[in-house]
Amino acid sequence: MGAELLLEIGTEEIPSAYLEEGLNELRRLAEACLRENRIEITGNLRTYGTPRRLVLIGEGVSERQKDLVQENTGPPKSVAYDKEGKPTKAAIGFAQRQGVSVEEMECVNTPKGEYLYVKRRIPGRPTEDILAEVLPKLFADISWPKSMRWGNIGYAFVRPVQWVLALLNGEVIPFEMAGVRSSNTTRGHRFMAPEIKEVSDVRDYLRKMEKSFVIIDQQEREEIVEQVAGDAARRVGGRPAQDPELVKTVANLVEHPSAVCGSFDEAFLDLPGPVLVTAMKEHQKYFAIYDENAQLMPNFVAINNTVVRDESVVRRGHERVLRARLSDADFFFREDRKRMLGDRLDDLKRVIYQADLGTSYAKVQRFTRLAGYLAEKVLSDKVGDVETTARLCKCDLVTHMVTEFPSLQGVMGREYARLEGMPEEVCLGIYEHYLPARAEGQLPTSKIGAVVGLADRMDTIVGCFAVGLEPSGTADPFALRRHSLAIIRVIEDMGWDLSLKEFIAKGLSVLRDEIEFDSDRVFAKVSAFFRERYKQLMLRSGYKTDLIEAVISVKFDRINELRSRIDQLKKFASESREFQELALTFKRVTNILKKQVKPFEVDPVLFRETCESDLWEAYQALKDNVHEYLERMDYYKALDLMVRLRKPVNEFFDGVEILTKENEALKANRIGVLQHLSRLFLSVADLSKFSI
Repeated sequence: MGAELLLEIGTEEIPSAYLEEGLNELRRLAEACLRENRIEITGNLRTYGTPRRLVLIGEGVSERQKDLVQENTGPPKSVAYDKEGKPTKAAIGFAQRQGVSVEEMECVNTPKGEYLYVKRRIPGRPTEDILAEVLPKLFADISWPKSMRWGNIGYAFVRPVQWVLALLNGEVIPFEMAGVRSSNTTRGHRFMAPEIKEVSDVRDYLRKMEKSFVIIDQQEREEIVEQVAGDAARRVGGRPAQDPELVKTVANLVEHPSAVCGSFDEAFLDLPGPVLVTAMKEHQKYFAIYDENAQLMPNFVAINNTVVRDESVVRRGHERVLRARLSDADFFFREDRKRMLGDRLDDLKRVIYQADLGTSYAKVQRFTRLAGYLAEKVLSDKVGDVETTARLCKCDLVTHMVTEFPSLQGVMGREYARLEGMPEEVCLGIYEHYLPARAEGQLPTSKIGAVVGLADRMDTIVGCFAVGLEPSGTADPFALRRHSLAIIRVIEDMGWDLSLKEFIAKGLSVLRDEIEFDSDRVFAKVSAFFRERYKQLMLRSGYKTDLIEAVISVKFDRINELRSRIDQLKKFASESREFQELALTFKRVTNILKKQVKPFEVDPVLFRETCESDLWEAYQALKDNVHEYLERMDYYKALDLMVRLRKPVNEFFDGVEILTKENEALKANRIGVLQHLSRLFLSVADLSKFSI
């Protein structure tokens, strides 16, 4: 049945943003620790946590390590014993190293002959003894964004440790962590049940936590937060904002959630909605409330960490704090409105974007040119609006409101532009040029915003590569991986027929007017960077490596075509009975041409064998049709047509010596035939990338 394991590390308040990943890592480390120490677990291994505690519960934990069986081979028998059969120094030394007598050793037959052999069984130790040794290091190995050291203790942890509860089948696992001895005691809610409590087992622990106003399950706390917030909002006829991120945050700030609904002066509703919501959420972790028409109400929901005795007192406290925050926001908003958004462009000259790449003003000038270039290609009737959007889209960075609430960048630009009567497309573009904000985030709906966002990101990528700030390992301070992925996703989503190579080259050309760098080297590195990011995107989408490589190794420029090409190749590979044979045929062609760099022309007069003329005629008969299908992006039919070449190619290989030494002209002519075939195949994909 196994033993039950209960571990709880009590701490000062852990930051909300740290808790989830810390618990995930605790579980991973615990699983690895048990596995490495040969401690079997037949039940569940679960982690729970609150701001004050990290909890690990294991069921079905073996009470002893598995025995370790060691099998070691020693020297050959011919070396281990002399002619009289007596053990030599080699045999005696091997026995001593293995901790056995010479008589206990055996001989075993191997392909190389007879060798000495020892099989030992090392009994497993009690699990309690093992855990007492490894648990302090296990907790120390949890990687936190920031750790602390306190007093004269050399132990680093997320927050100072207050108590350690450690039980295996109800017995204390004796160890010391951060100067605190393990015990069978825990503590309840800091305010409502702070006294020390003895624990006998997991069931007793869970029961006492419940009675002590501590909900250790994060998921349960999130559900309670949603429930009490909804109940509080309904008392004023509204509903709380649907914000899973905020729910998770406040659930990780409390051990026993309760809610109170407060109000604020209706005059603050004159502020843009995002300002109100952000002021409530970011500074106070309050939920905004909406009415049945999805309009903001002059109310909010605050989540508390205790059962409220006098709700009116708590409500007034929250209202007083929020009033100060909203008054500040109102002041910032009115101050910002004293200047036009476009008048702030020059203020960006005082903001350093990056030491080698200049100011934010210089960056705006660069990507405005780049945005104009893109607009000419994909949005020619909106070039003026695109350039206006590009010039304005960073101006809100120097407003009071964005300085106070950085998450409102783009949002405030949109709101101020609307208030100034700018075209709605421009206003939306100012906001949406930041989209997608995350790798899998929402894409822009505005074409103007998409164009400006592409230009902004490309300027960032080529600029960073030009000054040596490209990503390395996990380090990517300018989020270039995310920016490149965003460019790929936006182009694909919009279906724009853009040359990525020309786009990169234009970005480098604009940048070269300001700084010096090796354009060819940077172009090659940026191109390879995009290619790798596209590959990773497709791998995460479920495509196989050989399928992706078959396409992007020969055609990586028009992003809008790639997925269709890959999908059609995938379909053809799964449906065509002749695909494998076709791929093998192409590999034969590729292998012959590996060392043939120089291109050769084909002269049919030089054909000696029927198989040569047959192959050439077959190629000539279908190449135009293949290119027709390619122009229509019907890669499936192009591949299906090329299947007809498989038989004449194989007959060509069987019928002639291609790399003949007899006649150089004949050899060149035959290589030329294969080069023409290879170029035709590569116009669709490199089938040699398939592992067949």
